[in-house]
Amino acid sequence: MASSTSLNAVYAAPQATETFEHVFSTTTGTLAAKQAHLSELQSLVPKLQDQINAFLTERMEEDKKVQGKLSAQEAKEEENYGEEVVEDDA
Repeated sequence: MASSTSLNAVYAAPQATETFEHVFSTTTGTLAAKQAHLSELQSLVPKLQDQINAFLTERMEEDKKVQGKLSAQEAKEEENYGEEVVEDDA
């Protein structure tokens, strides 16, 4: 008897939620079918890990860009601390 199952992981954060999923068929019964199922599962785990790592790396790069912008703004504010800054309306 064949059915399907899935290997999945969910990343949840206040700013985003991401679901990673691999669906594959399973066969119950013989030892060979169970071994094939485990073999497929074993090959999917590293693929899932690669997807998660790529996603998290992308998120980290986005966070670095945001931090860099904040740091530049903070540096400008620090430079002008205690001084009156006059905006040019030209």
